[in-house]
Amino acid sequence: MVVAESSQPHTAVIASPGLGHVIPLLEFAKRLVSNYGIRVSFLSISTNEASTALDKLLHSPTLPHGLDVVDLPPVDVSAVTSDDIPVLTRLCAIVEESLKSLKSVLLEIGKPKAMVIDLFCTQAFQVCNELSIQTYSFCTPSVSFFTFALYLPTLDREVEGEFIDLPEPIEIPGCSPVRPEDLLDQVRDRKIDEYKWFLLHISRLPLASGIFLNSWEELEPVPLKAIREHPFFLQIPTPPIYAIGPLTKQDETLSASEEECMAWLDKQPPDSVLFVALGSGGTLTAEQLTEMAWGLELSQQRFIWVVRKPSDASAYATFFNVGSDVNDPKAYLPEGFLGRIQGVGMVLQSWAPQVAILRHPSTGGFLSHCGWNSSLESISGGVPMIAWPLYAEQKMNAAMLTEDIGVAVKPVMEPGKKVIRREEIERVARLVMEGEEGNVMRHRVKELKDGAYRALDEVGSSYNSFAYVVRQWKKADN
Repeated sequence: MVVAESSQPHTAVIASPGLGHVIPLLEFAKRLVSNYGIRVSFLSISTNEASTALDKLLHSPTLPHGLDVVDLPPVDVSAVTSDDIPVLTRLCAIVEESLKSLKSVLLEIGKPKAMVIDLFCTQAFQVCNELSIQTYSFCTPSVSFFTFALYLPTLDREVEGEFIDLPEPIEIPGCSPVRPEDLLDQVRDRKIDEYKWFLLHISRLPLASGIFLNSWEELEPVPLKAIREHPFFLQIPTPPIYAIGPLTKQDETLSASEEECMAWLDKQPPDSVLFVALGSGGTLTAEQLTEMAWGLELSQQRFIWVVRKPSDASAYATFFNVGSDVNDPKAYLPEGFLGRIQGVGMVLQSWAPQVAILRHPSTGGFLSHCGWNSSLESISGGVPMIAWPLYAEQKMNAAMLTEDIGVAVKPVMEPGKKVIRREEIERVARLVMEGEEGNVMRHRVKELKDGAYRALDEVGSSYNSFAYVVRQWKKADN
């Protein structure tokens, strides 16, 4: 439903590169246009790498009228970045160069009244301040991650040495503690550029006029309460927060092969298929990919597996070119695997219509890297998870999903091993798809699915948070 109002303020939205950032911010922009009649310019940063999935998203024929995708001028980042640089350092270098044109672009599109920026686009604060544009931050990860991020500058001042070497879990004020081994990659070595970039962007969060959180009251009540009430967060001071989630991808245009996948799902019993996908950038080592194949086969569960060429060098090898990597699964899957799983399993190369699969009634489990978008899509689909974190903050998400929220199980790696063995993969697959523990998780996640719908309903908490900010913008525009 569009809220009919006379004024149509103009808002700009910008995401840092990577589907995990673009998807929620684009959904945010769509909702501004479709539900509230706001005109939106979505500013897109080019990485100079082909990404079929990203192009499909930004140039979809289903984008609403009133949402304009504006490409920032491409920049040559070859002097400051390369393929072997860690993902966040590379991403931040691209953003730094790209945002040098931000002021001129904002003036060209008619100087919007407000701007919403990604966590790693904080250079925009200075530009928007010069132009008197009110600037909001959008936190793409969880609220739990956000509380850790707000606490990080204090940790940085008070802790000597590496956080990863701390003998006890890190106590976040008013929140669940974070074990050192679950810390996100970017804070495991304080001497590297990734840490310095991360701390820089996080330390600028108090500059925002407000912060949008892609979560909702029922999913993360404890960290939301801490931000609003705990003296630590009140004294930072933390800007006003707006829990407006779950914002997840709502529509997908299916290719012919993806239509075949959905047709196969249509023939399977309810809750019988395990979906295995590791996000837009996730990759396994050659040894782990082999163990995964054998584990899935031994489990005797129906499955859909999104496979990518293994990488022993990086767990995020397709982060910047997702959907464009060309490979032949026969070249790296165990010999005879594709023949043996016929009728039981389906292998998709590189990319899949994840939202459509997770919403399908035949899907009963999701082996996921625990990126926050995927986690929200799984919960919104009522699907329990096998937590398989790879990089960034995914270990923190996995701990929360298993221990705090109770919708996931985490496979165990044997001490001294570098891979999760096939027998363990078989065990957790059976547990989620057949076991009593899986049924308990399935019941819990379906409750949260219902709660997500209530939050987004016209009397729900997320809807009201979103509507409140839009009313403020429209008042300021009059």
